[in-house]
Order: sequence, then structure tokens, then C-alpha cells
Amino acid sequence: MPDQNLSSHFLLDPDIIFLNHGSFGACPKPVFQQYQNWQRKLEKQPVLFLGRQYHDLICQAIQPLAEFLGTFPSNLVFVTNATYGVNLIARSLSLQPGDEILTSDHEYGACDYTWEFLCSKNGATYIRQPLPYPAQSEDEMLELFWEGVTSRTKLIFLSHITSPTALRLPVEAICQRAREHGILSLIDGAHAPGQIPLNLDQLGADFYTGNCHKWLLSPKGAGFLYAAPAVQDLIEPLVLSWGYQTDPAKSLGSRFLDLLTWTGTHDPAAFLSVPAAIQFQQEHHWQQVQQDCHALIKEYLPKFSALNGYPVLYQHENQYQQMACIEIPHMQNLELFKSQLYDQFRIEIPTIDWNQRHFLRISMQAYNQASDLDALIGALTYMIPIHVSM
Repeated sequence: MPDQNLSSHFLLDPDIIFLNHGSFGACPKPVFQQYQNWQRKLEKQPVLFLGRQYHDLICQAIQPLAEFLGTFPSNLVFVTNATYGVNLIARSLSLQPGDEILTSDHEYGACDYTWEFLCSKNGATYIRQPLPYPAQSEDEMLELFWEGVTSRTKLIFLSHITSPTALRLPVEAICQRAREHGILSLIDGAHAPGQIPLNLDQLGADFYTGNCHKWLLSPKGAGFLYAAPAVQDLIEPLVLSWGYQTDPAKSLGSRFLDLLTWTGTHDPAAFLSVPAAIQFQQEHHWQQVQQDCHALIKEYLPKFSALNGYPVLYQHENQYQQMACIEIPHMQNLELFKSQLYDQFRIEIPTIDWNQRHFLRISMQAYNQASDLDALIGALTYMIPIHVSM
């Protein structure tokens, strides 16, 4: 079981059963305090902080993140979130009529919209390759996904852990095959850092973007973009600023870093707090926390399956970690169902409408306990018969 004492380190309302860490995360008190300390330093002398100290501070903060992610600081820049990172790469591609972007039908809606907009604008095609759910194996997912590849595939875009289905995709194997075929790859790691181990240099993606504010526990507004050295010159910034013509004496070491590190006045406190989030996890034996949360989900998935009459959605336990979905009957009013779970039972959990199927997505974090899942079972036992009969 997760350490009960860790719940005291979070600012979450104790009257709420919070099973939705996956949406926006939750920042521990000591990390949030460091975040506020950075904001105070900024406001105490803004010109000194932003005008003369900013680049050194960012370089210092990116170093532990690079070590955590298994890469070099020269391959990494801070961005506000993974959606920003996806947009940055998508707009750098110079899509042409006939180009194809291949993805799965398990992707995050906001990123789907990004690709649909740009493909429509440029005459390219966004292809959402269906993947089964449950999926039998990584090999099955790899081969079914690869059926969507054609001679026109310019880039493969996939989530490492999907948002609507909480399914870990075999991105390592897919990226390796993509590179063998000369196809670019972009991985959306919004849910990966802090939930599963990462070594970006070994993973093999050309581009990888992720959030620090979710499972890594940083304040909101901290994410990253990784680019392999061979493709860094392909990237064009969404916002041009002083890095466009950097004095060689002030360069951060590459055009990739110069263009993307400074994009105008902003509050970098969330970026600078990422080392504190990494330190918090190290101090609290986070690998054990991850294992305990995973074990709790594994224990309860069959209980939810027995309650709802649907199979467990993961054939192997390496297909999920601290976040998993359970299928529920199709509801006439899914939003009302979600609202009543919160209003009547004080349970914060996302409802998912995916491919004409309905799910609840459970997140287990250090502050959760088995009693939270027992409360959800009790609520569903009462709520589901009422909503199915509506």
C-alpha cells in the first residue's frame, strides 16, 4: 500500500477522494514552496532575474531533468506542457499535399485537433490507425499499427501512455522500425515521466515531449521537449525572440537551445522547480511508491470487472502502471453520472467516452489508499443501476 504519511505532503482537499492525478497532477507542499520562492526572487529584482540570471538558472534546472530522462541537456528544452511541444513539432514539419501523419485511435483530443487543423490547411492526411482494446500483446499492437504505414507516411505520432485508455504503447519498437524506414517519430509522453522509467536516448524517438506537472509532481506549467541531435535543425520556434540572432559569446551551445530557451518575458518558476520535484521523489523512495500504486490497481481491476461485467482491459500488467481504465455500461448522460459521483460521493474521477464505449480512468498516487477504491466500488454499486435504467 502507498505510505499513508505521504498524503500529508500534498495540498489536496482531504474531503475529496482524488482519483484523477492523471489530468493535472498534484504538487507536494515542499515543491510548491520552492515554486513560490522562485516567484518571490523574480519579483524582488525582475531585471536581475530575467535579464542576467535567467539562462544560467535554466541550464542548472535542465541538468537534473536530463539525467532523470536519460539524455544530455543539449537535447532538451523546457516548454509549458506536452501539447505545446506537439504543436511546436507539428508546425515545424512543412507539411505538403499528400503527406500522411500516422497515429492511433487512442490519442489525446487536443493533439488530434492540432494535426487535423494543420493537415487540413496543408493538404496532408491525418490517419488514426485502430488498435484493439484490450490488446493481446506488444507485438500485436506493433503489427496492427504498422499496417497504416505507406510510402507517404512523413511522421508517426503516438502517446507513450494513452490518455483516454491508459494503455502503454510499444513506442520503442515502433520508433526503431520507423527509423529503419526513414520515418520521423514524435512521442507524446504527457503521462510517462514519473510514472515509468525513461531513457530517451535509448528509446529512439526523434522527438519526445512530456509533462513534469503530472506524475513528476512539479508545479503546473512545466514540460519538456526532447529532440535527437540529428533532427534539431528541423525545429522552428512557435515564437521568435532574441535567440534568433544570438551573440556567439552568449550562445547556449546550439541553435536549438538558443531559439527555444528564451521566447519572451514569462515566469519560469515552474521550470526552475522541477529539480525540487525530482528530489522529492528521490527522498521518498518513488520506485517503491510506483510499485505499490501499481499493485493496488492490479488487485482491484478484477473487482471492478466483477462489478461491471466487463473484462479487465489489460492483458499484461506492463500495459499500465499507476493509471488504468475500467469499462462501465454506456450511459445516456455521462456528464451527469460524473457530476453525481462528485456531488454525492465526493469522488473526483474522469469519465471517458471513447469509440462509443464508456470508461472511468483511475489514477493511483502516493496519497491514495485502498479505501479510495472501496469507496468507488460502493458508489458504482449504487449509481450504475440508476443510470443504466434512465
